[in-house]
Amino acid sequence: METSKPTQPDNTAVRTALWRALHVQADAKPAILADEVGLKLIAPPDDWQERPDMKYTKRLRASIVARSRFIEDLAISQIEKGVKQYVLLGAGLDSFAQRNRGISSQVDIYEIDQPDTLAWKEKRLLENGYDIPGNLHFVPVDFEVASWWEALLRKGFDIGQQAFVSCIGVTLYLTTAAITDTLKKMTLLAPGTTIAISFYLPVALLEEEDRPLMEMSIKGAAASGTPFVSFFSIEEIVKLAEEAGLKTIQTISTKDMTALYFKNRADDLLPASGEVFLVATT
Repeated sequence: METSKPTQPDNTAVRTALWRALHVQADAKPAILADEVGLKLIAPPDDWQERPDMKYTKRLRASIVARSRFIEDLAISQIEKGVKQYVLLGAGLDSFAQRNRGISSQVDIYEIDQPDTLAWKEKRLLENGYDIPGNLHFVPVDFEVASWWEALLRKGFDIGQQAFVSCIGVTLYLTTAAITDTLKKMTLLAPGTTIAISFYLPVALLEEEDRPLMEMSIKGAAASGTPFVSFFSIEEIVKLAEEAGLKTIQTISTKDMTALYFKNRADDLLPASGEVFLVATT
């Protein structure tokens, strides 16, 4: 008799969640983002902080924490303005719903990701005493064979109501054609919807000290079967958004993130260069 293979979360989602927890435990206070929910769900071995991808990636950890805080600040701002739908495209082990119970109860949250990651996450949340409220919707999608857009609509998302849509750590793995299709679908959302998407600069445009780490990451991603596919200059990012029909386009650079979250810190924590946010409206 065959037994079904247990579901497992995506390795990238696990790594990102552990970086957020490591920031709380290893970096100076106050934390840019205090998030140890993923660590609780993962329950890694006691020596998890000694993993090479934890021990030697301080600047990447800073980038991950900054982008998570940036998205969270945007989400809270949008909800406070009355937006009632929050879509996380590539949600991973995001814990906004668990850590912000008051404000998250005011909005329908749609977490879109691979089926195994979301099934594992839901199981571990319940096992760790977190309830799954009726306004938290898991939207499992095998991105290679199915449409995230159609899956989102099937879960009750209201295309006629404004939303906030975040998409971080995803475009690296998509072709330009797939990214263009995603942006065009977002223009179908209600007018005034805000979208925040992260892109990555080519290695040649990174600060010199960050290039070896990115080159190692590229090799590691290829070896694990999830190769990095797409890198863009800021000019190319803006052009993609304009051609898709998005409005009020702005980009947020690593320097902008540094100014927002890393001033007057007691440690030398600084984010790695390379990630750029596109923030736009429909």
